[in-house]
Amino acid sequence: MGINVLIADKMNVSRYALAALLEQGKGIRVIGSVAGDLEAIEFADTHHPDVVIFNFDGADSNVLTVAEKIACLPRSRCLLLAESFKRSVVRQAFTGRIAGMVQQSASPYRFFESIHRVHQGERVFDTELTVAVLGNNDCPLSQRQLSVLELLAQGDTLSEIAAQLHISEGTVRNYLLSAVTKLGARNRIDALRIAQEAHWF
Repeated sequence: MGINVLIADKMNVSRYALAALLEQGKGIRVIGSVAGDLEAIEFADTHHPDVVIFNFDGADSNVLTVAEKIACLPRSRCLLLAESFKRSVVRQAFTGRIAGMVQQSASPYRFFESIHRVHQGERVFDTELTVAVLGNNDCPLSQRQLSVLELLAQGDTLSEIAAQLHISEGTVRNYLLSAVTKLGARNRIDALRIAQEAHWF
């Protein structure tokens, strides 16, 4: 019995290239490839792939949301693939139901091995990604507070942050206020500076 794999990648060229690469892996069979998040959920719910590989930019938190939903389905496990990952994405994946994260710089052998290990029930996270998570043990902020600050650092407005995190603007303000209080900062800009200098994201 081989490992049935679904590829989720919004970029057409890289999606087809990844499918071609995976077909060379021993015991790996690509049973589908999709571009959209909804397509990935529907395909996984219908066809029950053993491993779903999300190839993305490493920063899109929506991919994590979709991967978590699929990981709750029977049999399917999720592996994230990206050139690099934002710390907040690594933390969220590491503490959630994501089975593994592999950087695109990994060798094909390492990539194939990760798929097999994930299929066998293991969790596979590159060492430097794990260090990035464990290195933030001194951070007093919650994952959601960090996410809000990180989006603020990107220049997003409160309404844009609320939309991305699926919460109200009032809740965003509360997270910012609590972050300012926890860090002993003067204001949200000062809290942002403290978080960035501490490399919490």
